[in-house]
Amino acid sequence: MPETPRVLIWNVHGNYLHALSHVPVEWIVPVAEAGRAGYTLPTPHLDWPANVRTAAPQALRAMRLDAVVYQSTANLADAAELLGPEQRSLPCVYVEHNPPEPSPTESWHPFRHPRGLLVHVTHFNATMWQAPGVAQRVIEHGVPDAGAGPDQRQPRGLVVINHLGRRGRRLGLDIFERARASVALDLIGMQSEALGGLGEVANRQVAGVMAEYRYFFTPIRYASLGLSLVQAMLCRLPVVGFAATELASVVENGRNGYVDTRESRWLEAARSLQEDAGLAANWGDSARATALGRFGMERFVNEWTAALRAVMEA
Repeated sequence: MPETPRVLIWNVHGNYLHALSHVPVEWIVPVAEAGRAGYTLPTPHLDWPANVRTAAPQALRAMRLDAVVYQSTANLADAAELLGPEQRSLPCVYVEHNPPEPSPTESWHPFRHPRGLLVHVTHFNATMWQAPGVAQRVIEHGVPDAGAGPDQRQPRGLVVINHLGRRGRRLGLDIFERARASVALDLIGMQSEALGGLGEVANRQVAGVMAEYRYFFTPIRYASLGLSLVQAMLCRLPVVGFAATELASVVENGRNGYVDTRESRWLEAARSLQEDAGLAANWGDSARATALGRFGMERFVNEWTAALRAVMEA
């Protein structure tokens, strides 16, 4: 493995890329001025270290690269267009951010590469995808700590989902609407205004907004564990909502939140947190401790460094 490897990565998920920027490699991010989908600048509202560099897509073929990180099938297709044969044969990692679709149990993962490693972001996702014969490991999220936030908070819950109206039942639109009719909830995220939400919040400001609330509500039926949920826990928000996918291993009922498949149970928990600031603070302290212990940046950086070393030295 080179002393400072040069690794190509596309800007698929801005916050995840920002977390990866803490890994001590030189990240090359292709950016197209014409606004080509998937080739935008790293999120300008975040602070980017000097080891993140941008490059024109047409310049990649002439660059020295030591490894490639894919995050979508579109990245795989673009590599065939932009990279030379030797570059496409380089050690590589495919980060799978989501549980399988279209079938949760029968879907086969599309990634196959003789020098490749498939990285899942949750153990649930890894269990659900079919990918026999492919080297795999799980690297759970790492989220930079923005601080615990103030003690005084409004007695409301917060939901953070982009395009919830468009994404519908899978992301729990109907669950959110029923919950909002019974408890005090605010929604932030792209196009949330269409549902009476507060709109999109710049990345740099999200933690400050989260810290104004008593709890984080998740109506999601089927999706990966969101970075926003971990960020909320770091801001001392207990998690309340529908028990799905990885949540069962993150939320301990009555300690750092409350999740259940029975609507009456999580509604009761949400009402209790709205009415009892002390309870919200106690559960919130535990939520923060869980997030620091499980999703801290040191562990994330160490595991990613080890993964890149493993593929480059194989």
